[in-house]
Amino acid sequence: MPGRLYVVSTPIGNLEDITYRAVRVLKEVDWIACEDTRTTGHLLQHYGIATRTISYHEHNEAERAAELFERLQAGDQGAIVSDAGTPLLSDPGFRIVRGAAQAGIKVEALPGASAILAALVVSGLPTDQFHFAGFLPAKQGQRVRLLESLADEQATLVFYEAPHRILETLADIVTVMGRREIAVARELTKLHEETLRGTAAEILSKLSARDSVRGEFVVLISKATEPEHDDMPIDTAIEALIGAGIPRMDAIKTVAKQRGLSKRDVYRRVSRG
Repeated sequence: MPGRLYVVSTPIGNLEDITYRAVRVLKEVDWIACEDTRTTGHLLQHYGIATRTISYHEHNEAERAAELFERLQAGDQGAIVSDAGTPLLSDPGFRIVRGAAQAGIKVEALPGASAILAALVVSGLPTDQFHFAGFLPAKQGQRVRLLESLADEQATLVFYEAPHRILETLADIVTVMGRREIAVARELTKLHEETLRGTAAEILSKLSARDSVRGEFVVLISKATEPEHDDMPIDTAIEALIGAGIPRMDAIKTVAKQRGLSKRDVYRRVSRG
């Protein structure tokens, strides 16, 4: 008789953010597939769970999925977890879940912590519709093109971002999205949890002033709206962007785009001033 696969959500920081059901199931299954056995091991030790762990990550996913699938077909009860939060969301697990579902093996979700939802509900941005796009591309050109492709979405945009790229990403959001309202959530559920709200330029200015920028980030951008008329003088708008850490030529390009002007015209106006 085929076994069963449990997709188990684990804490994203605070170890108390796990359900009673998740702890019980993790104790009862035959094995737990996890990204990093050491990371999951700390959680299991905290709750006195002695179940065998099996590494299952992006580098061995194809091979390991076949092995775990055979175990499930033989009758094993297994669980899959990520290092933090809900599995499969920007984490491995798709292959084994899809294979199990197609083979008629029972797949059960044990809901719990999710950085996406935690950030969304504290952001202060619209929650009626949202578009989660995972991690933004590391290369600036690809990142800008993706942001441009989503600029007209009638949903709050949600991304993950690494600390060493957050300043560059905020600068690109300024360029593409202008003064649209955003929120940046950092270290959710942890000791130094923080949510910054405002425009991308305002948040970029705050983070740029810090000695270091650390933590795991969730970036949220408000849904597209009709553009607002901006009465701020062009040179003042440019200086405001420069003050937020945007290079001068990028600031000129951003203001030109926001106001439907050519970059050359804006540059000439600023030069004459």
